[in-house]
Amino acid sequence: MSYRSFKRVLGETSLERKCRFLFGACLLLLITASFWWYGEQTEKLIYKRNRTTGRVLVEAIMGLRHMEKLETREEFKEMVQSASESLRNQEYTWNSLRPEANRAPRDAIERAVLQRFKSGRAEEHDDGSGVEWTERHLPKHAVYEYYQAVRARGAVCVSCHQGVDRNPDLAENDLIAVIKVTIPDAPTQADLNYNKAVLLSTAIITVFLAMIAAYIIVRYVIVKPLKHLRDVSDAISHGDIQQRAEIRTGDEFEELGLAFNRMLRHLVAAQDDLLEANTSLDTKVDELAQLNMRLMEMNQLKSQFLTTMSHELRTPLNSIIGFSDVLSSIKSLDEKQQRYVLNIQKSGKMLLDMINDILDLAKIESGKMDVRLAAFRIEHVIGAQCDMAKPLAEKKNIDLETVIAPRLPELYQDQGKVQQILNNLLSNAIKFTPEGGRIVISARQNASGELELVVSDTGVGIAPEDQTQIFEKFRQGETVVPSGDPLTREYSGTGLGLSIVRELCRLLGGDVTLQSEVGRGSTFTVRLPFVLARSPRLQLATPKEELVRAFEYERTQLAET
Repeated sequence: MSYRSFKRVLGETSLERKCRFLFGACLLLLITASFWWYGEQTEKLIYKRNRTTGRVLVEAIMGLRHMEKLETREEFKEMVQSASESLRNQEYTWNSLRPEANRAPRDAIERAVLQRFKSGRAEEHDDGSGVEWTERHLPKHAVYEYYQAVRARGAVCVSCHQGVDRNPDLAENDLIAVIKVTIPDAPTQADLNYNKAVLLSTAIITVFLAMIAAYIIVRYVIVKPLKHLRDVSDAISHGDIQQRAEIRTGDEFEELGLAFNRMLRHLVAAQDDLLEANTSLDTKVDELAQLNMRLMEMNQLKSQFLTTMSHELRTPLNSIIGFSDVLSSIKSLDEKQQRYVLNIQKSGKMLLDMINDILDLAKIESGKMDVRLAAFRIEHVIGAQCDMAKPLAEKKNIDLETVIAPRLPELYQDQGKVQQILNNLLSNAIKFTPEGGRIVISARQNASGELELVVSDTGVGIAPEDQTQIFEKFRQGETVVPSGDPLTREYSGTGLGLSIVRELCRLLGGDVTLQSEVGRGSTFTVRLPFVLARSPRLQLATPKEELVRAFEYERTQLAET
C-alpha cells in the first residue's frame, strides 16, 4: 500500500470509516499476535509431552531389559515377560545404537547423533538428573525420534557390562549405548492441526464480533452526536438560527453540545448587534453623503467666489498701484507725501500677492493649473530667486547662503512653478527669521535619483503640535502679538504659502517635508524628479478635506473665544 493510498484512507475519509479501519486493524493485529503466541505455546507443550513420553519409554525399556537378563526366578520371569508384552503393545519402536565399530549405526544421521553423545554435546534434561538426550522430527515420515544416552554409572554397572559386552576397557561414565525410541507423529500432528483450525476459527469469529461491536460503538456513541451537530450547523448556515443541539449522552459530547449552543447564542446576539450597528451606519452614511454633497457645492461656490472676487479686486488694485507709481515719480512731493505714496505701493503689492495666492489655490483645487515643461538648470533658478530676495534679507541683516552640489543633471520641469516654490519658502524663511539670522539654500541629488531642494533657517521654529497643520490652508504657527489676542497674528499673510508649496510639489510629482524645533529654526526639504514624465492629477477629495479642516479650525477658534 503506497503512502498516497494510505493517506487517502486515513486523511480523506469520514470519521466513522477511519475509526472502523484503525480499530479493526489494531484489533486484528492484537488477536493475530495473541492466538499465534497461544498456538506456539501449545505446540511446545505437545512436543514436550512427546519428549517426556520418550524418556519414560526409555526408562521402562532399560528396566525390563535388566530384569530379563538378571532375574533367575521363574515366577518373576513370567511377570517380567508379561510387562514386556504389555510395553510392546504400545505404538512405538526402539533400538539401541552402540559405539563399537562392529555395531555401527545404519545411516549418517544416527552416526552424527552417536558422535554427539560421545563428544558430550548433547542436551540434558532440566530436572538435574544429568540424563542426556536429543530428538528429531520427521514430518515426511510422520514420526518422532527420541535419543537418550546410556552410560556406565557406578562400579557395579561397569563390572557388569565389562563381562556382558566383553568390553574390558569400559570405564565409569563411558557411553554404553544410545536408546532410540520412534513414536508415530501422525496423531500428534492431527491434534496440532485441529488445534490450529480451532484457534483460527476462534480468531475469525472474535474479529468479526469485535468489528460488529466497533461498528455499533463508533456509529451510535461517537458518530451519531457528531452528525447531529453537523446537521444543526448546516441548518444554521442555511438561515435557521433557531436550531439548537440536543445531545443527552451525559459525557463530553453533551458538554460539546452545550458549548455549541452557548456559542450559537453569542453569535445570534452579536448578529443582532451587528444588524443594529449596520442600520445606524447606513443612517450615518446617508447623512455623510448629504454633507459631502453640501461640501462639494460649498467648495464650488467658494472657488467661484474667490475667482470672481480676485478678478474684480485685481483691476482696481492694479490701477491703485499704477497711480501710486505715477505719484512717486512727482518730484514736488514732500517727505511726508512720499512716505504715504510708499505705503500705498507696499500695501497694494502685498494685497496683490495675497490675491494671486488665492487665485493659484483656486486653480489648483479646480484642476485648471497647467504644467508647462521645459529644460532648465536649478542653479539659475536658485540664483535668480536669491537675487530677488536679497534686498529683504539685507534689510533684516540676514545672511543668505547657497550650497549647490556640482554637476547636477538638467531639470525637465515647470520652471515657473519651481520658482514659485522656492520663492514661497524663501519669503517664509525671511519673514520668520529674526534680524541677524541665517538662511541656507542647498540643492543635491539624493540616493533615489531625485532633486532635493533644502531651505533651512535659524528662525523662531514651529512647535511639534503645529507641524502637522502647517501645510494646511489659512494656517500659521501659533505665534500671536504681545497683546495676547489669539485672533491677531504677529506675522502678516494669508497662511496659504506653504499650502501652495505642497500642492505644487504634488503637481510636479514630488513632496515637501518639514523638520523644526522651537527657537532653533526650520528646515523644509522639497523632493522633485529631474524629469517629469507626465502631469500628475491631484485627488478630487483634497478640496473637501481642506474645507472640512477649515470649518473645524474656525469652530475651534470661535469656541476658544
